[in-house]
Amino acid sequence: MPHQQRKTESPQVISYHLLRRMVGILGISLPIVLVAGSFIFGGQSEIQSSISEYYFTNMRDFYIGILCAIAFFMFSYRGYGKDDTAAGVLASIFALGVAFFPTTCPDSKLSTQLAHAVSPMVNNLHLISAICLFLVLAYFSFFLFTKMDVSPTKQKLIRNKVYRICGIIMLACIVLLVLYFQLADRTITQIEPYLPVFWIETLALFAFGTSWLIKGSAILHDRDEKKKRRFFFRQPTQKQHQGAIHTNRVQPNIPKRKRSRVKR
Repeated sequence: MPHQQRKTESPQVISYHLLRRMVGILGISLPIVLVAGSFIFGGQSEIQSSISEYYFTNMRDFYIGILCAIAFFMFSYRGYGKDDTAAGVLASIFALGVAFFPTTCPDSKLSTQLAHAVSPMVNNLHLISAICLFLVLAYFSFFLFTKMDVSPTKQKLIRNKVYRICGIIMLACIVLLVLYFQLADRTITQIEPYLPVFWIETLALFAFGTSWLIKGSAILHDRDEKKKRRFFFRQPTQKQHQGAIHTNRVQPNIPKRKRSRVKR
C-alpha cells in the first residue's frame, strides 16, 4: 500500500513534513507580514480593509511572492492518492489567480493608476479564485487530512477533530464574506470601519495554516514520529559513534573453552 511505503522511506517523510510546514507558515504569516511591512516600511498607520488591497501598497511584491510560494508548494504536493495531487494542482492555480488578478481598491488613500485600471472582470476573477482557493483548502482539511488507518492513535483522532474545525472555519468565512458583499451599501458603510473583510480573511488563513502545520507534524504529532525526527535530524555523539563501531567489529571466533579460560 502507498501509505505503508511512505512510512518506510524516511527522506520522503521528512521532505513532505517540511513542505506541509512551509505551507502552514506561509498561510499564517501572510497577513502578519503585510500589516507589519506596511507599518514599518510603507508609512501606513491603518490596516487595510482587506488583505487583497495590500496589492496596491509597498507590500505588493511580498503579497504576490507569498501567494506564488504557496502555489509552488501546492503544485509540488503529492499525497497518498490522485485526489491529493488534483487538489494541490487546483489550489496552486487558484492561488496564482488571487495573486495576479487584483481586486478593486475603493480606498481613496490607496488610489493609484493601477487601482483605477482594474476592470470589473479582473475583480470577479479575483473573487472567484479566492473563493475556490478556500474551498479547496477546506476540502484538504475536512476530507483528505482526516483519512486514517484501521487502528488510529489517540493523537490522530485529536488531529482529525482539529482538521474538521479548521475546515468548518474556512467554510464559515466564505459564507460570511459572500453575505457581507450581498448586503446593502448602508449596512456595509456602518460596519466597514471594523474591517470585517480583513479579519475574516485572516481567520481563514490562520485556520488553513494551522491544519497544514498539524499535517506537517509540527504540533499534535505522535510520539513515534517525534523519535524518528530526532533520529534523522540529530547527529550521533562521539561515544555513540565509537559504540557503533565497537558493536560492528567482527568478534574473534574463539572456542568456548578458550573463552572461559580468558575470563578466569
